[in-house]
Amino acid sequence: MNKPKKVAILTAGGLAPCLNSAIGSLIERYTEIDPSIEIICYRSGYKGLLLGDSYAVTPEVRAKASLLHRFGGSVIGNSRVKLTNVKDCVKRGLVQEGEDPQKVAADQLVKDGVDVLHTIGGDDTNTAAADLAAFLAQNNYGLTVIGLPKTVDNDVFPIKQSLGAWTAAEQGARYFWNVVAENNANPRMLIVHEVMGRSCGWLTAATAVEYRKMLDRAEWLPELGLSRESYEVHGVFIPEMAIDIAAEAARLRAVMDKVDCVNIFVSEGAGVESIVAEMQAKGQEVPRDAFGHVKLDAVNPGKWFGDQFAQMLGAEKTLVQKSGYFARASASNAEDVRLIKSCADLAVECALRREAGVIGHDDDNNFVLRAIEFPRIKGGKPFNIDTPWFTQTLAEIGQPKGAKVSVGH
Repeated sequence: MNKPKKVAILTAGGLAPCLNSAIGSLIERYTEIDPSIEIICYRSGYKGLLLGDSYAVTPEVRAKASLLHRFGGSVIGNSRVKLTNVKDCVKRGLVQEGEDPQKVAADQLVKDGVDVLHTIGGDDTNTAAADLAAFLAQNNYGLTVIGLPKTVDNDVFPIKQSLGAWTAAEQGARYFWNVVAENNANPRMLIVHEVMGRSCGWLTAATAVEYRKMLDRAEWLPELGLSRESYEVHGVFIPEMAIDIAAEAARLRAVMDKVDCVNIFVSEGAGVESIVAEMQAKGQEVPRDAFGHVKLDAVNPGKWFGDQFAQMLGAEKTLVQKSGYFARASASNAEDVRLIKSCADLAVECALRREAGVIGHDDDNNFVLRAIEFPRIKGGKPFNIDTPWFTQTLAEIGQPKGAKVSVGH
């Protein structure tokens, strides 16, 4: 097929520390390879596509695209829109009653003269992209969709490492470095650090590891109460690992008695099934988003864990802090920028030869960086609790490893 004359970029779903860098990297690479290829960016993800609302990438924008690497978020905007959820699209005024959102999106791409659509998002975004790609193919639209995988959860099958996850772990660790000092604001303090991760504990585990690296680099003065023990991670709780609340309470009670505080890292998806069951038993409505996911900010897992442990540990005060918004809105770190640029470079190559798919290191093909076929993309990839660095972390903090738990998505 002929090279594209015009490409479009959109970001969608929640934020991750890679979106601006991915946008910037795509613009930079197209400008290097062939500046005659036009670029537009749809505002607010699939919402902008449905409404035909976009930015033109002018020569001035191309010249300053590198600025995007310095900022977090997505300058072109995000939204949570599922093209196959017709009822929600109608309710939000994105399509008219009786219209098919996929057809509206496809027709808008044709109207805008777009040959290649780059989607930057997580499993929901790329599932939506897969649905759109299939619709385009079945209806002979002749358009190519190429996805880039972002999610702080790092839970996309079959992608080894999603964009932004390394940065989110690093930033979550930085966040907790300040929060943990609250342990000396009150005797017998329980601090719960809630980390993002709906059905995958990778980010919680990785954040704990990054934070403990900071502890390794610090100097201590235990003679005046400045001890690593009071700054340490005392427990890590993730969806993929069973939790014996009573046994953990007994172990953590001994820590509290010794160092006068307990710090635990909790994945926001850990314990959700128990929380939802409690809410339903009380006749309470469980809020869900357009994709059917439980709204985790509404069920508040961190508070639930704090409530479960506080009395059993004899905590005088419980502090629950969430690092999610701080971590996910960061600019990409150097490690992520390298990954983003390599993925963006391949995405442009694929666009030139009109090869569809999601760009990533393929778990099932010797981790080769390639355009992974859309039908193989799905969310909910669990974190392997037998990963050596996680096993070592649990051993070092004295936490027994729980049994593996099958996690729904």
